Amino acid sequence: MSRHHILSRVVWTGLAVLGALAFATPVLAGDCPANKIKPNARQMVDYKPVGVTDTTLGAIDLGKQPAHIEGRELRFRKLTIEPGGIVPWHSHDDRPALIFVQQGEIVEYASNCVDPIVHKAGDLRPETFGTSHWWKNLGKETVILYVGDVRKDPNDHHM
Repeated sequence: MSRHHILSRVVWTGLAVLGALAFATPVLAGDCPANKIKPNARQMVDYKPVGVTDTTLGAIDLGKQPAHIEGRELRFRKLTIEPGGIVPWHSHDDRPALIFVQQGEIVEYASNCVDPIVHKAGDLRPETFGTSHWWKNLGKETVILYVGDVRKDPNDHHM
């Protein structure tokens, strides 16, 4: 089995866990409308994290699993974003992730979309190669995200 198939299986397993933990059936989040997709629609911004708590709930060294994906870690995290909070700009070129919005509403500013993308409770957002973005809680309610990602660099502390 190729590493791509193994990684896909790990990611889909993470998706199942996200759904079970949230006690809801995941729904794919809003995507950028086809007519709004544009390479480099947004440039990187240098916002610092504001009102964000990032807690790792668990992690698995994938090199020690039967899949033997050396140098990769499957993480499961909880992000809490207060009203006005910002998740700073980051890339998923080397760190695929699935984001489940458990509570609230949050806006994503993606590098390849002219318009902001709104994500609501129950949405699931895949983040893959080619995704660079930042997020902001524009509402009055605290947002809770559950994140499953495959991290290569243990020193990568991007959200």
